[in-house]
Amino acid sequence: MINLKKPEYVPGHGLIKGKSVLITAAAGAGIGYSAATKAAEEGARAIVISDIHEGRLNSAVENLKKETGLQEIYGKVGNVVVEDDVQALIAYAEETMSGVDILINNAGLGTSKLLIEMEDDEWDKVINVTLNGTMRMTRHMMRVMKERGEGGVIVNNSSVLGWRAQKEQAHYAAAKAGVMALTRCAAVEAADFNVRINAVAPSIVLHPMLRKSAPAELLADLESKEAYGRAAEAWEVANVMMFLASDYSSYMTGEILSTSSQRG
Repeated sequence: MINLKKPEYVPGHGLIKGKSVLITAAAGAGIGYSAATKAAEEGARAIVISDIHEGRLNSAVENLKKETGLQEIYGKVGNVVVEDDVQALIAYAEETMSGVDILINNAGLGTSKLLIEMEDDEWDKVINVTLNGTMRMTRHMMRVMKERGEGGVIVNNSSVLGWRAQKEQAHYAAAKAGVMALTRCAAVEAADFNVRINAVAPSIVLHPMLRKSAPAELLADLESKEAYGRAAEAWEVANVMMFLASDYSSYMTGEILSTSSQRG
């Protein structure tokens, strides 16, 4: 029996065997990188990852090749807030992998600030990366998938803060709620040309950047409120992404799957 408070890593089962995958913001140490790792383990034939940091991106590509054994892994620098970058990234992935079967929109930005102290530029920056960036990638990928006529899958990364209230997170929560609404509406449109669009809604997922930026007492408090008394591992969220990307969820579209439940 799996220990839900301290789970062992779950190996791949070929859920997306033979598929090509494009993942944004995948050069860090969080969900995007884990999604790339899982995609390889689940049988992807080729993967393109993107990030705004070229050095980190190149290192991530090489590490993924070594860790997974898949050599068809490529990197492309791109910023989801720039429409030209979005179009160039998708064009590169389409050419390099002879078509994108699965897009995982992982790019997002969060800060902590009381709303009454927040300036417009801080609000705009979080919304532009987290919501508008997801929209830009989804919009252009839908256009390409429709024209190609072979269907496809888009998985967006939202957050439980799209449902829950948390102090100092008005901008991030608004952006993630927007991702949820975007997912539902885009899914209805995309169904007409055989494309499924769903989203995951993680709660707290600890990774090095979060540990550095957030107070330890806040992280401990947030973890204590989770059903299992701990944060999720990034690979646990990536597993849900792989399910949504696979044919096991063939009748699901416009859905938001939470990867967490709180106590009480």
